[in-house]
Amino acid sequence: MQSGRDYYIIVTMKQICTNKKARHDYFVVETLECGINLVGCEVKSLRRGEVNLNDSYCRVDNGTLLLVGCHIKNYDKGSYSNVDSRRDRRLLAHKREIMRLLGKVKEKGYSIVPLSMYFKGSLVKVEIALVKGKQNFDKKQTIKENDINREAQRAVSDYKERHR
Repeated sequence: MQSGRDYYIIVTMKQICTNKKARHDYFVVETLECGINLVGCEVKSLRRGEVNLNDSYCRVDNGTLLLVGCHIKNYDKGSYSNVDSRRDRRLLAHKREIMRLLGKVKEKGYSIVPLSMYFKGSLVKVEIALVKGKQNFDKKQTIKENDINREAQRAVSDYKERHR
C-alpha cells in the first residue's frame, strides 16, 4: 500500500477572463491569488465565461477583502438562487495579507484591482494586484516598448526561417 505523499494530483488551470485594461492603466507592483465566495448559479455562469472584470476593483471593509463592480451574468436556468449580478463578492485571503495590502493602499497612488479570474482544479481563483496608476506618457512608453519587442521577435523568426 502506498502512502499519500506518493500520489501526485495534477491541477488544471482554466482561464475564465482577464482584465487587460488594468495592465494598460497601472503598474503592477505585487500580485496575490485569492479565493472568491460565490453562489452556485454564479459558478455555472463562470463556467460559461459570462463574467466581466472591467471597471472592477477591490476594497478592504472591516478586515475583509471585497471585489466591487465585477459583473457575473445571471444564469439562464437559475431561478430563486440567482443573485444581483453586480453585488460585492468576498475574496478569501489570510488576515495578514489583507492587512499588508491595506497598509500599502493607504499610501498615495496605490490601489487593488483584479487581473484575472480562473479555475484551479474545481475552485475559482482571482488574481489581484497592488497597482500604481500610470500617467499618459508611461502608457505611450509601454506601447512603444511592446512594439519594439514585437519587431525584434519578428526579425528573429524571419532570420531563423531564412537560415534553415
